Amino acid sequence: MLKVAESFVMATLKIILDSRKVKPGNPLFLRLVINNRNTRAYITLDAKLFPDQWDKDQLRVINHPNEKQLNLYLSKVKQHIEHTIYYLTEDGKIKGMFANDIKAEIERRINPEKFDKKKNDEEAKNLFLTRFLKFANSKTKSTCGVYMQTYRRMVAFAGKKLDRMKFEDVTKDWLINFDKFMAQTAPSKNARNIHLRNIRAVFNDAIDDEITTYYPFRRLDLRPVATAKRNLKVEELRKLFSYPAEKHALYYIDILKLMFLLIGINSVDLCRLKEIVDGRLVFNRAKTHRLYSIKVEPEAMEIIEKHRGKDWLIDVLDRYTDHNDFTRRMNKTLQKIGPVKRVGRGGKKIYDPIFPKLTTYWVRHSWATIAMSIDISKDVISHALGHGNNTVTDIYIEFDQSKVDEANRKVIDWVFYGKK
Repeated sequence: MLKVAESFVMATLKIILDSRKVKPGNPLFLRLVINNRNTRAYITLDAKLFPDQWDKDQLRVINHPNEKQLNLYLSKVKQHIEHTIYYLTEDGKIKGMFANDIKAEIERRINPEKFDKKKNDEEAKNLFLTRFLKFANSKTKSTCGVYMQTYRRMVAFAGKKLDRMKFEDVTKDWLINFDKFMAQTAPSKNARNIHLRNIRAVFNDAIDDEITTYYPFRRLDLRPVATAKRNLKVEELRKLFSYPAEKHALYYIDILKLMFLLIGINSVDLCRLKEIVDGRLVFNRAKTHRLYSIKVEPEAMEIIEKHRGKDWLIDVLDRYTDHNDFTRRMNKTLQKIGPVKRVGRGGKKIYDPIFPKLTTYWVRHSWATIAMSIDISKDVISHALGHGNNTVTDIYIEFDQSKVDEANRKVIDWVFYGKK
């Protein structure tokens, strides 16, 4: 550690030979490590050495052909550091500075010619929003879309200030106020937590890349809040599947029934199915990218034949722009299913929905709940839903798919025929 660190409690500095991210046998960079206010920053010095060329106790270069010149350079670096810390302490500035701020002051003194350009480049690269958008664009299309929703909410909250915010500007108070802002239009805490977790992921990525060590999430509770179960009982499913709904709603009931028969398949995966191979649907789930296989039971086959598509297994994407458009319209219709009466001159329809909060996702919960009620094991249910155990063992042991097939058949027999 530099001697200057002993005199000033607020900031600590040390020069290290950094072996991180370097292949064995290659020389290592000398780096100055700065710690202040629970943040850390690094300055890479103009010297690369092998371990036996650095005396870490005396902070000197040894056994090097340019030993004298390098030690002279390090002596000047130490002087700049001492002067910088001294003036910042005398002016009372250092107490309010983060490690990156001290780094900038030291770099300006060590190499003033390069500092201005480097400062501008680094600031642009390391701004919170720049990193957020870069991180979002590194994700899959669907995941990137979720991050862009977070971005739009941050813009609505912070406006133009967001463009120049540093990581250190995203404080715990800022996050709490952002959450309160979102709560005005998004009462669900779990939904808002998605956006806060997206911000946290960007922080973790920036910390991994040593852009910042600042982390405002330590005491921010992002645990999911328990929500009401989203499932239908057996009697309710039977009522829904046989309900004499309006003609256009019957199509959605058919598709919902097919989703249930296919173990609660997600709408995006259902829409993208193209063929049945050896009596099974084999595909990679859009959400997890895991390989998934479902046996097509006769009841499911009947609905597939009824709604065959031109380029797809079923005709959803022949009717709608994309799966999002379809799901939105389907959910809206499902939530209206029930007795209908007309009032007034124009005969306006008044709906009395039997399941006003119903969505396509309910069939997945319903399948799992019903399977549990007829004593199908949690392990089988987990594999049936495409979860698996996600352990190393899963890589080597193929789960017996016939157990899932048997479970689905039992659920179908109970719901559609009352057979346990």
